[in-house]
Formats: sequence, C-alpha cells, structure tokens
Amino acid sequence: MGVMNGIRLRRRPLITGTAVAAATALGIGALSACSSDSSAAQGNTDKFDVVASFYPLQYLAEEIGGDHVNVTTLTEPGQEPHDLELSTKQTAGLGEADAVLYLKSLQPAVDEAVAQSGVKDKIDAATLTTLEDHGDVSHDHAHEGEEHAEEEHSEEEESGLDPHVWLDPVKYAEIAQGVAKAFEKADPDNAADYKKNAEDLAGRLDALNTAYEDGLKNTETKVFFTNHASFTYLAERYGLTAEAINGLDPESEPSPARIKELQEEAKADGVTTVFYETLVSDKTAKTLAKDAGLKTDVLDPLEGITDKSKGENYIEVMESNLKALQTALGAK
Repeated sequence: MGVMNGIRLRRRPLITGTAVAAATALGIGALSACSSDSSAAQGNTDKFDVVASFYPLQYLAEEIGGDHVNVTTLTEPGQEPHDLELSTKQTAGLGEADAVLYLKSLQPAVDEAVAQSGVKDKIDAATLTTLEDHGDVSHDHAHEGEEHAEEEHSEEEESGLDPHVWLDPVKYAEIAQGVAKAFEKADPDNAADYKKNAEDLAGRLDALNTAYEDGLKNTETKVFFTNHASFTYLAERYGLTAEAINGLDPESEPSPARIKELQEEAKADGVTTVFYETLVSDKTAKTLAKDAGLKTDVLDPLEGITDKSKGENYIEVMESNLKALQTALGAK
C-alpha cells in the first residue's frame, strides 16, 4: 500500500491535500475522518467532504470542488475498480461524508454500501447522463455479488446498461454538469466557485471532444480491437467500431475460432492494432496480435491513474488515447 500512496503523492502534485488524506488513511481509501491527521469529516472545517468511488469521478470532484472540497477515493491507484471490495472502515466512513459520488452498476460493492449508508447526498453519475445497452458489453462486469445489491438496482443491471460513459467526453461533460449542480445545492456557500470551476472544466472537455472529432474524422479504417469492451461509447461518438476480443472476461484466452474470426475481420477492415489496458494483462492482446500479424498498443480506459499511465490526469490520458487511435486507424 505504501507504494501506491507514494505513486499518488508523486503523480498528483496538484491535489496534495487529497493525496495526504489518502496516505494518512494508509491506503484504506476511506474518509479522512478515519485519520487523526485530518478533521475534514469531523465538522469543524470549511471543507466539503466527498467520497468518490473511482478515478473519473474523483477527478470531477477535485476539478469542480477546487479548494472547497476534501476528496477521498474508494479505489486505490492501480486497483481494478470492477472487482472492488470495501473494507469495514471504508463502509463505516461513507456515513460520515457530506456526499458520495459513484456510478451505479459499475461497482456492486459500492452500490450496496452507498444504499446502506447514511450519507446525506448520494450522487449517482448514472442518473446525470444517458446510459445505453451495448448488448454483451454490460456482461463484462457481471459479478456474483450483484444479486445482493438493493432490489431497486436490479432493473438497471438486468437491462445490461454499459457503465463506461466517462470515455465519451460529451457524456462525461454531462456528468460534470450534474455533479456541479449537486455540489452547488449541497454546499450553497461555495456555489459560485463550483459553477465557475465547472464552466472551466466544460471548456476543456469541449476542446477534448473537438480534438477527437477533428483527429478521427479522416482515417483509413474505422475499426480497432480492444482487450475487452470498454470503448463502445467512445467509438459510437466518433463513428468508429470497437471490437472486443473478450466480452466476458478480459483475463481469459480467446478461443481458436474467435482468433480466426478476428483475423478475418482484421483483413477485411484494415485493422492494424490490438489495444490492451494498463490495469489488465496484455496476454490476450499479444496472443491475437502474434497470430494475426497485428501491432499492439495501449488504450487506457482511465479507471485509475498510476505511474504507467500516459498522462497525469483524465485530459492528458485521453489525449494520449487519441494519438494512439490516430496511429492505429491511419488518420490523414
């Protein structure tokens, strides 16, 4: 754990307060109230305490909240968020927060803990934009524990909604706008600053969307392969097709029949590259690439920032993803 917190302090210099809070909690990722070094959740400070479930929401909370918030995260850097299990301290700490920011259906353990917690403001990012059903995509992250979640969640889970909305800058911007409104309502004394910070962030996300539109408008192919199905929203936004090697399990080996099918598709559609992720093994991608004579590269689903990330924040990593896609698709 010490190493991970070391990474956070080193990689995220602009949010030292948050990093220190996480470090002093010894990597628990729970509220800073669990640490004697911070009184942020004790009610005797002007900080607005937010627990974010994983990195993309942590980033929004920090950017919108600025100096007024104390943000802690339930998912440590380098930890695969889908399989997150919460410690007793994390679960207990949730109830002491001013707000919790999460994405329902992405992390069943978080959904259950939030539903049972007494936290005043529960901000579900899934309600701030429109999630879509991408067929088998949603089953990537099916978990045995999901049936234990609140009954009210079952409708969304059964409908197979794809949670990877943060990889579409437009949908991510919609979530950011909703988070800002929630912060303004929950902490009205600082509403003007939240509004201004949100407008600044909206401008940066709009510029990112424009860069993607312009950068991927003219390409030799529109198809790319990924290790598993995280990039459907991004592909749909920019007129591309993301073909996942393994829908169900990013760690498993594709069958010989699936390899053959993808080889044929690669030839037919001019596919050059198989992308793998930073937090998941590259074994599957490299197996396919070797058999099909394709290149491999990283396309980061931005579920966490580590020392392997090509950038120190959401915008920088998304810009790196754009360059990787332009190369793989033969952008003109």
